[in-house]
Amino acid sequence: MDTDDTTELPNCCIKKVRNWNLPPHIGRWTTRIVVAFLIWAALWSIVGKDALPGGNLYSLSVLLGLSALAGFMVRIIPKLKLPSLLGMLITGFMLKNVKGIDVAKDIDNNWSLTLRNVALVVILLRSGLGLDQKALKRAKWTISRLALLPCTAEAITVAIMGYLLLDMGFKWSFQLGFLIAAVSPAVVVPSLLELQEKGFGIDQGIPTLGIAAASLENVFSISLVGVFLGIAFSEGNLAYNIFRGPIEIIIGISIGVFVGPVLWIIPCNEKGSAPQKNRFVLLCSLGLLSLFGLRRAHFSGAGALGSLALSFVASLQWSKRDKQQIGAALSIVWDFFMPLLFSLIGAEVNVEYMESQLIGRGIGILIVGLIPRLSVVYLVLLRNNLSRKEKIFVVLSWIPKATVQAAIGSITLDAARDKGLHGKYQEKHGIQILTLSVLSILITAPIGAIAMTTTGQKLLKKSEMISQSNTEQIEKIELTNDIGYV
Repeated sequence: MDTDDTTELPNCCIKKVRNWNLPPHIGRWTTRIVVAFLIWAALWSIVGKDALPGGNLYSLSVLLGLSALAGFMVRIIPKLKLPSLLGMLITGFMLKNVKGIDVAKDIDNNWSLTLRNVALVVILLRSGLGLDQKALKRAKWTISRLALLPCTAEAITVAIMGYLLLDMGFKWSFQLGFLIAAVSPAVVVPSLLELQEKGFGIDQGIPTLGIAAASLENVFSISLVGVFLGIAFSEGNLAYNIFRGPIEIIIGISIGVFVGPVLWIIPCNEKGSAPQKNRFVLLCSLGLLSLFGLRRAHFSGAGALGSLALSFVASLQWSKRDKQQIGAALSIVWDFFMPLLFSLIGAEVNVEYMESQLIGRGIGILIVGLIPRLSVVYLVLLRNNLSRKEKIFVVLSWIPKATVQAAIGSITLDAARDKGLHGKYQEKHGIQILTLSVLSILITAPIGAIAMTTTGQKLLKKSEMISQSNTEQIEKIELTNDIGYV
């Protein structure tokens, strides 16, 4: 009898607990707050002071939590359909520059750069899995022109304007030009992947066109910045600096061609085994090695292109199930890194360097530079089989800047200070270049992201080949979007 009583009581309690649930939104955010607190508490128990106010990990935790919340709040604003990254950018900017809440000033610069690069690897690996082989072959010449011509047109325009308005020599103004001219994969690619998952633009290969061209343009821009930086400070062999761009492109593609097939062979697909987990770990490790390893070898652009090419080549011989599962795993990782990436980019903006006269001229330079850039994008697409609406969408997707500008915007200033040129014209030009890089992020990243988000489904055609299973997946993606994820 005693045994029966003690057995019935827990069962009764269990039934009551099972029947008691919080409302969905409250339960979801309660869970997230509890998880965030426990992660912070665990970090504090391990590292101590660094997880307390004023510490690096504390500042990163606050930045991550508030930027994720801001991204959710921005996205649920009715009718506007603003991208979540806008809230994240603004949060990072405020936490760096508003006194009293400027916790981002305590974040270590090396940590910030490393986390931004890890996030870039994640989005490039996702991009590689999403590339369409047939569309890539069909549009290879368009991709090349789209990567090189608009960037060159904007860089030359900005360089001339910098020479005239900022009293820069051409070896400095061309650093500014090619730095400003790089489109941001971190802004463009997530928007394109989201549209691709919903079936928009697939038949015309627009996501593949944008992803591949954006990555190639970044390699080109970073390489040319390095060329003019070397000329300005008379570093390295001039011939090597000039041919640096093609060398980095060859290295990046070679990583995909020679390392990608390794993931066809290993891990072995034995009976009863699940190779997806091992492939996910290998792919992420090789992607990180490509970016950070080649960065140490002073081939930054090659590392980014290598991560993209690696993921694309590796997935060519994978089953559809493998690609879907690995892509889903990368999507979960991206959910964590997205708030970090954009809030850290926003935190790179330092108002201390912003002089009113420089800001006014800088805005003028950026606007004038965009005119030939966007005009050339449209001209490049004239001979394609895209409709006028689709061409307009591609033009809009070539507006946002953030990734390269945040990653190497300070490279000229750092080089000048490393050489002890404080108070010299080299340091002055470095500050000017950094300030305009920051302005380009503040102005173009939100405008470009909003333009892509609000016009994508209106300007692009939805694929007629989407099956019912894909439609169900799309509904899940839309539900996930509503609760604050990508």
